[in-house]
Amino acid sequence: MTRRRIFTGHLLATSLAIAASLGWSGAALAQAKLKVAAVYTVPFEQQWVSRIHTALKAAEARGEIEYKATENVANADYERVMREYATAGNQLIVGEAFAVEGAARKVAKDFPKTAFLMGSSGKPQAPNFSVFDNYIQEPAYLTGMIAGGMTQTNKIGLVGGFPIPEVNRLMHAFMAGAKEVNPKAEFTVTFINSWFDPPKAKEATFAMIDKGADVLYAERFGVSDAAKEKGKLAIGNVINTQPQYPDTVVASALWDMAPTIDLALKHVKGGTFKAEDYGPYSMMKHKGSSLSPLGTFEAKVPADLKAKVKAKEADILAGKFTVKVDDSQPKSTAK
Repeated sequence: MTRRRIFTGHLLATSLAIAASLGWSGAALAQAKLKVAAVYTVPFEQQWVSRIHTALKAAEARGEIEYKATENVANADYERVMREYATAGNQLIVGEAFAVEGAARKVAKDFPKTAFLMGSSGKPQAPNFSVFDNYIQEPAYLTGMIAGGMTQTNKIGLVGGFPIPEVNRLMHAFMAGAKEVNPKAEFTVTFINSWFDPPKAKEATFAMIDKGADVLYAERFGVSDAAKEKGKLAIGNVINTQPQYPDTVVASALWDMAPTIDLALKHVKGGTFKAEDYGPYSMMKHKGSSLSPLGTFEAKVPADLKAKVKAKEADILAGKFTVKVDDSQPKSTAK
């Protein structure tokens, strides 16, 4: 053994001995994990929040982050919880600022070295407040085409939470898609003024079915339950619920938050995080959204309709067709 190897081995042994005497573990000697926290106003299983939570849990499972989250936080408590997480040294804080824009942005100003990635209808705020949204209007358009081709009564119902831009644009895209394949389609639009109230969404759906709607857009939980009970069809939103409703949910516009979360983590790790709009990373070209497989409805959807949807999907991915973004509140057109 050469003198150099002996010296190197001795140095390594000495270093490990010093680390052990200080109580350092092997993990501590490796690159530290990012500390990430999330603040949600609704349960983890709620459609929108579940996609963020799933993406962060995946990063945690890969060993990239230490992840803590609080669900069901009241708007009045949101600022307090954000501050607690920031004070605790979390390097990235994720959440939903829609109803607490002022408070959330105030916290970001008070913690300029902390990265904030918040669902928001507003613009980024320098230097550290980035925004995102579920820009899934492209697959929403495709599901609208399916709904327009599957309705027998030409009456389609849409049940949403609140008429905010994030919901409005999906409903408009859905209706535009339905109109492309079925100009006779009429729509009934209802907002339940809640992000998580399945019973209320269910009752709103029953009212639409009573007026002739035979395909329902389930922007909220509860809609598919009503459709199932009445033997009608439903279109899912954000997550694929066909496994729970195999004879009811035809297709869904899916949201994958992983591209957005992974990019934010990369920037935080590299020290390059800044205030920017992460919304576009929810679009199909970035694999942030997609049309779900037809699954149990593969043989039930007419072949010509499937061909139209597939062609439109290809045009979107190729940049030949752009789904219009309309953030205005959609109105009912049914007579």
